[in-house]
Amino acid sequence: MTKKIALITGAGSGLGKELALLFGQDYHIVLVGRTADKLEGVASLLAESTILTADVADPSSIQKLYEQLSEENLLPDLLVNNAGVGHFGKAEELSYDQLNEMMHINAIGPMLLTNTLLPDMKKRQSGTILNILSTAAQKGKVNETGYVASKYAFRGYSESLAKEVADDGIRVVRAYMGGMNTPFWDHNHYVSDPDRLPSPKVIAEKIYSQMDQDEIQAT
Repeated sequence: MTKKIALITGAGSGLGKELALLFGQDYHIVLVGRTADKLEGVASLLAESTILTADVADPSSIQKLYEQLSEENLLPDLLVNNAGVGHFGKAEELSYDQLNEMMHINAIGPMLLTNTLLPDMKKRQSGTILNILSTAAQKGKVNETGYVASKYAFRGYSESLAKEVADDGIRVVRAYMGGMNTPFWDHNHYVSDPDRLPSPKVIAEKIYSQMDQDEIQAT
């Protein structure tokens, strides 16, 4: 492998797809998601890519993913934790399953994936971790209690990790972005008109252009 490797979760659509297209100019992209069909569509637009299906909410799936990366010599130089899910409404209306899904996909899963890949980055004394946090990790929002809680958790992990690995040649970049016109909204009616929101391409370009910073405001 001559190019460096970037692994992007939630890469089949939305912001993940657009980041894959941008980072694909410089990296071999490992597209990770739960649906192979969507990943194949993105792969067709890239010069170099590998598709690996995985569920970041499932520890056994993360372990399998790591084994595949190791076997295929695809351990990433850049990890983009982008996969996310949101359930919205009054706090008392959120079910255990909804809260559990948000915490695992938005926080626990990417923490575990990062922790799994960290030892290899430390051995190389190099690596970049880009965590997509959203403005929901910066302030409380009405009808977003569970979602904000999951993003605050991942922000705390990200800021602490940045300090922990500062002497290991590893950067932890935190990106804060608002809502976008993506399939994120397809399963709920929280945003009545997603078309009024910025496109994921615009947000991806802002993030890509600011990768030299530790904190990115891409709203």
